[in-house]
Amino acid sequence: MADDRNETQDASFGKAQQDGQDNNQPRSETDASAPGGQGEGEGLYEDPVADLPGFHQTSSTIAIAGHPLHAMSVAFPIALTFCTFGADLFYWWTGDGFWARAALWAAGMAFLIGVAAAFTGTLELLFVPGIRARAAAWTHAGIAVVLLSILGTNWGYRLYGYEDAVLPYGILLSGFSVVMVGATGWHGGRLVFDYHLGTSDTGN
Repeated sequence: MADDRNETQDASFGKAQQDGQDNNQPRSETDASAPGGQGEGEGLYEDPVADLPGFHQTSSTIAIAGHPLHAMSVAFPIALTFCTFGADLFYWWTGDGFWARAALWAAGMAFLIGVAAAFTGTLELLFVPGIRARAAAWTHAGIAVVLLSILGTNWGYRLYGYEDAVLPYGILLSGFSVVMVGATGWHGGRLVFDYHLGTSDTGN
């Protein structure tokens, strides 16, 4: 009887050791019952937005001969914003009224052409599924609206005396506009070069 009990205990102990070893072994990645495995966990980290219809349709329909109007038009308000700031600096340095008048015209054209660029960008955002589905495109649009409000304020402030408007608030608005146009342009560049928005049908 004692031998039978010893054999039974040895068998139970050996089975427990085997079970412990099995539990300590890492689960296979292909185990369907393992959390995060390819069975139950398959697609756990997939982006559901990528499954939306038209997600990879990123080529611009607001274009002439395949050239997106938004990408072509944004260069002008960007350049004119820097021109406004430069003209303000020259007026501060020389006191010549020519530079204050030049800043007035540059600020006005930066705002007006910026509105036109924003219009074409809004059409792309609304009518191109691959652009509309990406949160980064909406972020860029929000920053651009803030930029337009600053450009409009900068221009409107100068309409009632462009020389007196330059110092101090005009040049401060121009400097802030340069910062904002840099942020907007950088973000827009990422949409083009990283996500290929407006340029191809294979956005990432």
